[in-house]
Amino acid sequence: MKFVSVIFLVVSLSFSVCLNAYASKKVLIIVSNMIDMGDSEKHDARNNLWEVAPPYHIFISHGFEVDFASPQGGKVEFSMDPLGISSYTIKYENFLGKANSSLTPKEVKVSDYWAVYIGGGYGPLFDVANSQELQSIISKIYQAGGVIGGGGHGSGAFANVRLPSGEYLVKGKRIAGFPDSTEKSKSWAKEGSLLPFLVESQLNKNGAFAQNKETLKDKTEVIIDQRIVSTMFLPSAANVAKEMIGLRKSNAVEKAAH
Repeated sequence: MKFVSVIFLVVSLSFSVCLNAYASKKVLIIVSNMIDMGDSEKHDARNNLWEVAPPYHIFISHGFEVDFASPQGGKVEFSMDPLGISSYTIKYENFLGKANSSLTPKEVKVSDYWAVYIGGGYGPLFDVANSQELQSIISKIYQAGGVIGGGGHGSGAFANVRLPSGEYLVKGKRIAGFPDSTEKSKSWAKEGSLLPFLVESQLNKNGAFAQNKETLKDKTEVIIDQRIVSTMFLPSAANVAKEMIGLRKSNAVEKAAH
């Protein structure tokens, strides 16, 4: 009986160590350095504060350290007013301190992170989506068992990521993102002509099954397909972070069990 108790204790300690080690990794939030995107009326639609600050708060409040990265590193700009949880995380959780010290791609150590999150705003479509270094970082984190999250236009930022096989990360997966119909009908994107590409079209072009208000019964829905979590709806960005953490916990238990 004593022998069995010792074995049980060893197994329990090993399980706990694995969980703690697995939980110690960080989250990488990727943002854009864009300021002027060629439209003097809409140059502030770069990183959408409401699609980045709430997820940051969720990660922080669940005990995860968060780093920011951008194509050029350093300070980044956000649009929209700091209201509600965005205001709280700016004031009490060092959101801007972290964001304005964003890492360059070369400073990112891939093995430090269990997840990548990219929020909306048009900025990421211009520079994150064509940064080969950042695209490679996203691919490597996913290949290592990590989770990828996106909100609004953020899904467009990883639409072009390729896996080592050469296939697109999004191929064969349901991915939510901003719909073409909205871009083409609204002046804020010059009826779509302001943007380097349209998120829905790019996702479908690269083999995804794009999800948005045209295909979903509830546009607030968060879509989970394998280890990609996404939404088209701005207020659902925090829920993306929550679902990412849920996947993280599931994976941690599976890894510790083995």
